[in-house]
Amino acid sequence: MTDPLTHTVRRFVAAATAAAVIGLALAGDVRADASAGVRIKDVASLQGVQSIPLLGYGLVVGLSKTGDRRQTIFSAQTLANMLQRFGVVVPGQEIKIENIAAVLVTGELPAFARSGARVDVTASSIGDARSLQGGTLLATPLRGPDGSVHVMAQGPLSIGGFGGGEGGNSVQVNHLTVGRVPSGGMVQVGQGVELSQASVIRLALREPDFVTADRLAAAINAEFGADTAQASDPATVTVTVPPAYQTSLAALMARLEPLPLEIDSPARVVINERTGTVVVGAGVRLGAAAVAHGSLSVRITTRYDVSQPPPFSENGETVVVPEEDVEVVEGTAQLITLPEGTTLDAVVQALNALGATPRDIIAIMQALKAAGALRSEIVII
Repeated sequence: MTDPLTHTVRRFVAAATAAAVIGLALAGDVRADASAGVRIKDVASLQGVQSIPLLGYGLVVGLSKTGDRRQTIFSAQTLANMLQRFGVVVPGQEIKIENIAAVLVTGELPAFARSGARVDVTASSIGDARSLQGGTLLATPLRGPDGSVHVMAQGPLSIGGFGGGEGGNSVQVNHLTVGRVPSGGMVQVGQGVELSQASVIRLALREPDFVTADRLAAAINAEFGADTAQASDPATVTVTVPPAYQTSLAALMARLEPLPLEIDSPARVVINERTGTVVVGAGVRLGAAAVAHGSLSVRITTRYDVSQPPPFSENGETVVVPEEDVEVVEGTAQLITLPEGTTLDAVVQALNALGATPRDIIAIMQALKAAGALRSEIVII
């Protein structure tokens, strides 16, 4: 009979396995052209306006004896300092509590965030806590690079996993020492970024590309007239602000951001060897090549037999004798010929038809790149 915890784990693992192969399934179905229509706001932003990284130190309480233990002294000292502020004086070295955990809290302050806005924060254990499951982050000030407090964060943690049991009889799903507090940070002091009057603004591409920058300038010129914008480099497009918008840059950005744009992305193959995921970008092409991929497996099994002495022997002993069997199986290697200009998604479909696993496909991709036949960038994450 399967207990509910084991059944839940099986369902969770099955879902994770399905997600791991989604990238490979998408790779076989790539049909889109290399240039996809997007909005300007999806690929570019106003230069000079950026978010601020935030960092703070805090405590997570309410854990079920999965927090920091005796060797992490700073979490107990932090608790003693907090209790002292409430009039309870307890020496830190005498506190023996496993329901708290010291954490570093991180987040980002958006460019135009104002006082009262909410941001997401992440709490990561810095001690020897086993799990932050069920914990609550106490009020923690988050500071920017200048040392000033911008956000106060607190709230219950969302772990995205679970764990149970002790010792050798335990189950854990996902990482339990990092949690997230959605909208758990309240902005105290905003950035104070103001869109003042300007005659020239610059748009920064999130992924620099000469072709995309030129197309971005062309899209703006088609909307506002010739010579309004020009590509300064692959990451920057300079826009001359029309007279009607020099006192209202917000209205200009509201008109620029929805404009359609065709981007030009480099041919790229993304590989995650830990999960066996392969994602093939559109436009990837192959040179002429022939691929043969086989598998060799070696299995060693050990069987223990009991050897007994003959009847009525004087010095005989009963001993356990290991018997080892070695089995070598080599899979049949199949040769695939790839003509010049073959798309990689067609190759992936052919390999799927042959029964190649995602890890087999990863090995073939890397071999094609080493042979000079794969004309794309391989990104391993």
